[in-house]
Amino acid sequence: MTPGLLMKYLLILLLALSQQALSQKISWVNIPPQTDASFRGLSVVDDNVAWVSGTKGWVGKSKNGGKAWTFSQVKGFEKLDFRSIYAFNSKTAVIANAGSPAYILRTTDGGLNWKEVYRNNDTAAFFDGVDFWDNKRGTIFGDPIKGRMLVLNTKDGGDSWRGIPEPHPGEELEGDPLFEAGESSFAASGTAIRCIEPGVVTIATGGTAARLWSSLDTGVTWHNIETPMMHGRNSAGIFSFASIDNYYHVIIVGGDYKQDSLKTDHVFYKKHGDKDWRVPKVPTRGYRECVEAIGKNAVVATGPSGTDITYDGGETWQPLSEEKGLHVVRKSRKGNLVILAGAGGKIVLLKYPAADH
Repeated sequence: MTPGLLMKYLLILLLALSQQALSQKISWVNIPPQTDASFRGLSVVDDNVAWVSGTKGWVGKSKNGGKAWTFSQVKGFEKLDFRSIYAFNSKTAVIANAGSPAYILRTTDGGLNWKEVYRNNDTAAFFDGVDFWDNKRGTIFGDPIKGRMLVLNTKDGGDSWRGIPEPHPGEELEGDPLFEAGESSFAASGTAIRCIEPGVVTIATGGTAARLWSSLDTGVTWHNIETPMMHGRNSAGIFSFASIDNYYHVIIVGGDYKQDSLKTDHVFYKKHGDKDWRVPKVPTRGYRECVEAIGKNAVVATGPSGTDITYDGGETWQPLSEEKGLHVVRKSRKGNLVILAGAGGKIVLLKYPAADH
């Protein structure tokens, strides 16, 4: 063996050993279910406060790092599936349902009472995700209505919402978010949207096109890039994306939820300076509907068939858990708390060493 090959072998061995050591430090803690709701909405504020939302109008909240939860159904909205949620603290949060009529509700008393702050009765209305830049300014988006992405903005912490300007009849606006026929997004985990720097937002789509749409002006005008993610069917596309290094390093996951064991064209990553998307040397074990960065180059991807983790920014993935039925994973915006949630009221605490963040 030449010195160069020997050094390469040693580096690979050291990387494998370090990844194994990290995986052994991670603990997977299941919280006993208290409801049969399927949770897809998840917002982790800090190391103490977290909220979940899901089917049958269920919303849950924890104030002690996910160890204990209180759950309630939103009165008058018990039949709705609240797949989108954003929490500011233990008192204030906004939720939105998937389906028509499309509602946005807001609470300021910890979920005891909810105020309807927006309603869209269009039969095509369908919210896919919500995110905020700060405690006042945020955006929510949904499937296209008459070919145009549904985008609303708020400047008062979600107490009121306003759509982005529409062109006058016969007028075309440069940067108008017009989708291809059959292009839409997925409300699978609420992570097909990310508010990045002030005013900058990116969303992901699927169906006939698998694209990343970005706006630099809070959603008024948009541009998009194509991705190699599988698409062409209403069940396939980008379901989630995450970033490392302030969005200079992006990972996209998805696939086809009707064929969740497929392991081709379902996960890609791109580092700063890359012209093309990279294919992982070892991909996730099939379709994944949520991806979240939890540490330096450590990223978790989850879906109904299991959960995977990468320690090298998406180049190689390895199994983290075989548990089925999970839909979403989120890390706290201020801290290290990582939570997963899914079908049957499942909630999992992922303990990842703070020293490795």
